Amino acid sequence: MASFWKSSHCFCFSETWNSWFQNLDGADIISTVEFNHSGELLATGDKGGRVVIFQQEQENKIQSHSRGEYNVYSTFQSHEPEFDYLKSLEIEEKINKIRWLPQKNAAQFLLSTNDKTIKLWKISERDKRPEGYNLKEEDGRYRDPTTVTTLRVPVFRPMDLMVEASPRRIFANAHTYHINSISINSDYETYLSADDLRINLWHLEITDRSFNIVDIKPANMEELTEVITAAEFHPNSCNTFVYSSSKGTIRLCDMRASALCDRHSKLFEEPEDPSNRSFFSEIISSISDVKFSHSGRYMMTRDYLSVKIWDLNMENRPVETYQVHEYLRSKLCSLYENDCIFDKFECCWNGSDSVVMTGSYNNFFRMFDRNTKRDITLEASRENNKPRTVLKPRKVCASGKRKKDEISVDSLDFNKKILHTAWHPKENIIAVATTNNLYIFQDKVN
Repeated sequence: MASFWKSSHCFCFSETWNSWFQNLDGADIISTVEFNHSGELLATGDKGGRVVIFQQEQENKIQSHSRGEYNVYSTFQSHEPEFDYLKSLEIEEKINKIRWLPQKNAAQFLLSTNDKTIKLWKISERDKRPEGYNLKEEDGRYRDPTTVTTLRVPVFRPMDLMVEASPRRIFANAHTYHINSISINSDYETYLSADDLRINLWHLEITDRSFNIVDIKPANMEELTEVITAAEFHPNSCNTFVYSSSKGTIRLCDMRASALCDRHSKLFEEPEDPSNRSFFSEIISSISDVKFSHSGRYMMTRDYLSVKIWDLNMENRPVETYQVHEYLRSKLCSLYENDCIFDKFECCWNGSDSVVMTGSYNNFFRMFDRNTKRDITLEASRENNKPRTVLKPRKVCASGKRKKDEISVDSLDFNKKILHTAWHPKENIIAVATTNNLYIFQDKVN
């Protein structure tokens, strides 16, 4: 597993956008990464409300050494900063989540959301333009109809490829709190959006109303004990979804049972180990991400220190637990003081559900092979961004004498972190985001 991954590409968003925006002020920090269903397109959203789409090299897709090469395909401004005058609150433009819809025709569609507003975007290509109008000049000016003496049949002429992004639907005014998740249903007609206390169900064709399917807001906000942290639809069963909480629980709900799914069908929760009980227990048990496996049999959750795999048929404990950075348990006090303990790490499955991946600090990311039980730590850094550079496994020394190739836990850089990761649905190509850099790696093929 150690020599399987090599660098394919690194995109620095400061360089990509600097010619457009001189004063970035952190606007180029990547906030979400998502492959489409075929893996040919990769979308990223950033803190400045922009979406950048990368396309896999078409002519090199069959060449193993080039299949991980992606180039910028389209860029557009998805969200703008807004102001809620009723609550005197600024609504930032940061893209919280992007979700692709399955492709039905030549165009692609994706959902993007900031804290309050979800938008459906159409991404389409144009390589022909009409010429030979009767009532218009080629520059667009209208002719005097009295001067038209002959009729012409307009024709399409080839032109340079142009990729257009246009908003088709805007879903707004349904969330009081900040949206943390969107998930498209397997019926491809509906989707859910979740904030801290509520989950809404939308139809993709209807923008002026949604149905509230979960509401955990207490009558008295002083009695609030937990918030919703993530939510996702089952990949095959259109009536089933899960949502996770800041208390470390996952609730599976069935929309056939009732219109308001306040009563869950299943509750997944692992009893806490008394030996690990501390002041920070509740904070580090908060689940930051939940993802169903492609098969729909398992789900994966990410808390601060670990990744857990749950069998949907067993609620009392996970079937697999992988420690991501257990060596940080002794550093929780300093991580609390610098607010890193509240970082929300995402996780992802590979296409066959046999390997899971998640991020860590110092620009490290971790992979866990479910079959062999082997794991590896790799680093995304500018030193590794030369194409086909093989990544060397990294090890962290928690205590005792440090070996030559190990890095001390005290020298980890907590400002460098990989929160957002994505895995190509069909190939061993991964994308990881570190602040304003997007790294794409592929497995090494001889």
